[in-house]
Amino acid sequence: MLNWNDPLAKPVKSNDIEPAIVKSALNEGAAREINNTPELNIVADKLEPVNADDKRVINGQTDVNQLAPFKYPWAWNFFLNANKNHWTPLDVNMTQDVSDYKTKLTSEEKHVYENVLSYLTTSDILAMRNIGLAVMEKMTAPELQIYQARQVYEEALHTWTYQHCIETIGLDQSEIYNRYRVVPEIYQKISVANRRLSSVLRSDIDLKDPDELHNFVISYMFFAGIFEGCWFYNGFSPIFALQRRGLMKGTSEQLQYIMRDEVMHAAFGIRVVKQIIQEENLTLDKKEIRDMWDEAYEAEKSYASYILRDPILGYSADTHLAQFQYIANRRANQLGLSEDPFPGAESALPWLDEQANLRKEKNFFETRVTEYQTGGALTWD
Repeated sequence: MLNWNDPLAKPVKSNDIEPAIVKSALNEGAAREINNTPELNIVADKLEPVNADDKRVINGQTDVNQLAPFKYPWAWNFFLNANKNHWTPLDVNMTQDVSDYKTKLTSEEKHVYENVLSYLTTSDILAMRNIGLAVMEKMTAPELQIYQARQVYEEALHTWTYQHCIETIGLDQSEIYNRYRVVPEIYQKISVANRRLSSVLRSDIDLKDPDELHNFVISYMFFAGIFEGCWFYNGFSPIFALQRRGLMKGTSEQLQYIMRDEVMHAAFGIRVVKQIIQEENLTLDKKEIRDMWDEAYEAEKSYASYILRDPILGYSADTHLAQFQYIANRRANQLGLSEDPFPGAESALPWLDEQANLRKEKNFFETRVTEYQTGGALTWD
């Protein structure tokens, strides 16, 4: 039996508990009576059942503590599917990665590997805080909040994964974690995200105010469409390029699990943004959206020029930026925007989408089975 005073202590067997204590607890519980006062009955009589049609993503007036009936069953399905992609970094064998890093990676490849991890370690904590503190509390339908609670956990899991890679490879943790503070090209991306997301990290925002509502939706659009939908989705690609040559396969496998999470995060966020726009009859400022894409691209361009200042075999800064533009157009289309931010952009990495499918068989005694129920079925709605 779990010791609730010290959960990490050795469990106590149920037959070790004093019978007198059990008897006392039962007697105490039986002695309690339900308080059925007239005042409580009056309050209960005034409560109306929750009608699903009355629910709203934000600014709703229904009981946020009552899950069903659903108005957004798709949000509940996101939660159910997210739980099928359950994993931890300890499930993946990193032995070969240690050897690859020490004996096979070139200095240019080490530069890419270290700086991608440096950017990701900070970004996922930022993502966790944004969902937990800026977005989730604004939702007024619990089926949305439940998936976002899972998302907060997943961002923490991703942070653990990067830490596990850094620690396993034997990198200087202090240097890697602080690199974004001293490398302008990494700091620029973090700074853009901080500025665009911090404006809604307030519990006192009045989303009935048109200006505050517009700012919130633009911020959430940036988070789902660019931060997670482009920067994360495209950000793992340099490591996947190593994997395709048989290098750093343990790290890459973990990033594949993360990528599957991020596919769902971005798809969910994009759907929520579209739902808010519809429910609130909102018209977004096209110039603000254009500025958002331009700023994101300039930050990505600077970042790519640094981490890929020297191309590695099969991957370059030009490749990275071309893929960013292609993915940006896809996200704009999913958001229902009328114009592609980068007209004519074509995929430079036709293999990238395959990374989220993760279909492969493995020796059971070598590592874990990686075929989940959701597998390659995670699609962008």
